[in-house]
Amino acid sequence: MESLEYYIKEYFGVLKQDELKVVCDKFKAQILPKGAFLMRQGQPAHQLSFIKSGMVRLYTQDDGKEITQWISTPGYFVTEISSFMFGGSSRWNMQALTDVDLFSIDRTDYQKILKEVPQWHEFEKLFIIKCFTILENRVYNHLSKSAEERYQDFFKQNPSLFNQVPLQYIASMLGMSPETFSRIRNKQLS
Repeated sequence: MESLEYYIKEYFGVLKQDELKVVCDKFKAQILPKGAFLMRQGQPAHQLSFIKSGMVRLYTQDDGKEITQWISTPGYFVTEISSFMFGGSSRWNMQALTDVDLFSIDRTDYQKILKEVPQWHEFEKLFIIKCFTILENRVYNHLSKSAEERYQDFFKQNPSLFNQVPLQYIASMLGMSPETFSRIRNKQLS
């Protein structure tokens, strides 16, 4: 569970060793086979999961059209944060693109941490700020950069994904049509 401990510290801040043990002990190992759903659109998010290995696609279906929001890879947490924190239905499907090893905590155990780790609210605030910053950067990129710039930035940060997932998922995630994505990709390759 060393990788989980590292990422708990990375996302939630510096916890004391006994606090870290309380948090990590609440996460349970889980294997999600390729094609299985971690969560379905319209259902509440009951767990927060950390991806140890594999990839999970977050997407929605609207009028028969699929829109990929994100592809989560090892070292990231995955959930629909608003549904997990406040209840309500998820807007996203979360489906394994490969076999996935996860550490997951259900909402009830997550709430127990508040009683067992007195400063958890401060750590949780850091986590939510990091999530918000990632989201803010994505919105900024979508509003201020051209499709070609978004492609280039994403490729620099995630070159291996281009060989591991269907390219239409990446195109959707970058807010472009498959045709635009293909045109930019061909231009980059030539």
